[in-house]
Amino acid sequence: MSKHKNVSETPATQWLRKAGVRFEERPYDYVNHGGTAESARQLGVDEHVVVKTLVMEDEDKRPLIVLMHGDRSVSTKALARQCGRKRIEPCKPEVAERHTGYQVGGTSPFATRKTMPVFVERSILDLELVYINGGRRGFLVSIAPATLLTAIGATPVDCALE
Repeated sequence: MSKHKNVSETPATQWLRKAGVRFEERPYDYVNHGGTAESARQLGVDEHVVVKTLVMEDEDKRPLIVLMHGDRSVSTKALARQCGRKRIEPCKPEVAERHTGYQVGGTSPFATRKTMPVFVERSILDLELVYINGGRRGFLVSIAPATLLTAIGATPVDCALE
């Protein structure tokens, strides 16, 4: 247990603690539509190490999560090809919230309401440390990227667009 007061106990941080994952809380002032550029600016880190948690769905409306660098976009065609789906597209915000139990802008890949496959952009795994949503708007956690493989079984993919 950390010595300092927890900024926010969320399902994600509870899950991380229970799983024995080392992380640091990184709160910032949430700005509507500020995205990863805003959180990176406030935390003084490169937007490339801030990881977006994107909820998407395939042609059968089956949800999946894609973890992507903050400064990159997802090639849904490349992703669909690599995970054996015909088509992948982003979920509507209200659908994403139903699947995850998190508010859009505060979506974490940890402790989602529904169990979904998680795909991670392969180059994220080469980073020393990543900043990923801790389950609330204005709240990231810093973790070792290997955690994404070991703790949630993310599948590496190559689907980043510059």
